[in-house]
Amino acid sequence: MENYSFIFVCMVAYLVSFASAKPGIATFYTKYIPSACFKNQDHGKMIAAAGDALWKNGAMCGKKFTVKCTGPRNGVRHPCTGKSVTVKVVDQCPGCPSTMDLSREAFEIIAKPVAGIINIDYKKYA
Repeated sequence: MENYSFIFVCMVAYLVSFASAKPGIATFYTKYIPSACFKNQDHGKMIAAAGDALWKNGAMCGKKFTVKCTGPRNGVRHPCTGKSVTVKVVDQCPGCPSTMDLSREAFEIIAKPVAGIINIDYKKYA
């Protein structure tokens, strides 16, 4: 009985975590250095540039987000892989049509790169 209770609690926590996610748009980029947040410091490949709506005058620098593809924004059918990825905001993407401009490596985890632009759900990583 205790095992079922634990499983139930885990399932509820999982559902609540997705319910708190915000909808947005993601694209990808390939030139990671220099960045607006960390200049010439390399922060790996699981990174993102924040669009104007998320940037908040640099307040998002270093913050981590979990991102999941939720569907297409163009004619590419079924772009999502079903996976999620956690990225760190290292840059700004001024004037981008997206909420987040993901590194190509991060984008590839959640969607087919041929899609170029996708709908996402994102939330701050705890």
